[in-house]
Amino acid sequence: MKTRNANLITGGLFLIVFFILTQGVQARKIMVGPSAKYKTPSEASKVAKDGDSILIQSGVYARDVAYWKANNLFISGVGGLAHLKSGGRAAGRKAIWVIQGNNTTIEYIEFSECKVGDHNGAGIRQEGAHLTVRHCYFHDNEEGILAGDNAGSKIRIEYCEFARNGYGKGYTHHIYINHVDSCIVRYSYFHHANIGHHIKSRAHNTLIAYNRVGDEKSGNSSRLIDIPNGGSAVVIGNYLQQGPRAENSNLVEYGLEGLTNPGDRTLYMVHNTMVNERHASLFVQLQKGADAYMVNNVFVGKGTMISGKTLLSSHNYKDPTIGSAGFTDPANYDYSLQKSSPLVDAGTRAYKLPGGIKVKQQYIHPAQGMTRPNNPLDSVDIGAFEYRKTTRLLSQFSNVHLQLSPNPCRNGLLHFLQDIDDFELEVIDAKGRPIPFRRTGANSIRLLNGFKGMGTVAFYHSKGTNSLRFIML
Repeated sequence: MKTRNANLITGGLFLIVFFILTQGVQARKIMVGPSAKYKTPSEASKVAKDGDSILIQSGVYARDVAYWKANNLFISGVGGLAHLKSGGRAAGRKAIWVIQGNNTTIEYIEFSECKVGDHNGAGIRQEGAHLTVRHCYFHDNEEGILAGDNAGSKIRIEYCEFARNGYGKGYTHHIYINHVDSCIVRYSYFHHANIGHHIKSRAHNTLIAYNRVGDEKSGNSSRLIDIPNGGSAVVIGNYLQQGPRAENSNLVEYGLEGLTNPGDRTLYMVHNTMVNERHASLFVQLQKGADAYMVNNVFVGKGTMISGKTLLSSHNYKDPTIGSAGFTDPANYDYSLQKSSPLVDAGTRAYKLPGGIKVKQQYIHPAQGMTRPNNPLDSVDIGAFEYRKTTRLLSQFSNVHLQLSPNPCRNGLLHFLQDIDDFELEVIDAKGRPIPFRRTGANSIRLLNGFKGMGTVAFYHSKGTNSLRFIML
């Protein structure tokens, strides 16, 4: 976790500076930490009122658990991750944090070591409606995030990491979302689930986009993605790896516990890279009565591509040999493409997803996203990654060490401490939308649309990539 912590050391602080500068004076801010009035999050939870912002200093809060009952709460670590290291404790024998209020946002918090008598101890137990979780780390709990039934609730999880969650009997998972209106999971890193699933969603509408989900060498998860009750399910731009010790013979399933969700009975899978390192498996399994819409996906390793009815299958790549796909470094789970890959320019732009969704982004490790390289004059590549034709191959897993100073920045100007002449740059806002810019010198650029807020600048070089967050005041 050293790399992820390093990336987040200043992220929470920048976010809070921006938040404080841009909120109205009516918003009440409660500081938590050794130097604050409230020493622990549980103390703050007892006094929190609707609309409060709970700002928790980074550090370890051992055996501290809480109920959050107020609505419209914003809860964030400051200066890095605030670590809720429960040591086996749980609020109400449920979770480290039980969220009972509505419209809660949680950022820059680390949840670990929750255990309860029924072996369902979660980092977060969601009982209210509408939850957003960003830039958080869940590890070594019996359950990562557990959301109960709430037909009107919307759950959003993004830029998070999940590791080694699960009791070990196959019934607890990294995330387990019950019957809610929608579940969106984006730009997150799931690995080493303990026999349970990485992602399990019973939501009526599920969107799983631009994530890294895998067992790697030693993981023993059940499924990578489990959508047991159907509904509208879109799985786009993910790279999914089943390891040699995986417990289940299929990587993704749809509707196997009954197609009881309302609406669509179709699994849409577009631009995913799926790698099986287990003995012969089934990549995708459908319940009878369901359909699959599959375009521009990669299926490499032993096993059958799909079991069930296919509504459309177009421009998918299937080969039992992982080395056939032309990945950069598959031994280290780098499935970006070499120039010689048969996936380059082999895809199609002719696909249609619910709501007009298009694959416009791709995952950057760890737990980030970037705009997918796109030249309308080029053909599209198959799989989760687009080969960048303007530079040599970019490894998504090595770092180019660069800095911004000052940060926060002002007047639309970003200044880099190192020479960037050999780099390509991309600037995006917090929702992944490109921000136009122009070079103003060897070490600086200016944003062109009056942008203010949090953004990310991504650097691309033949030796690697890096991305840095900034705040423009």
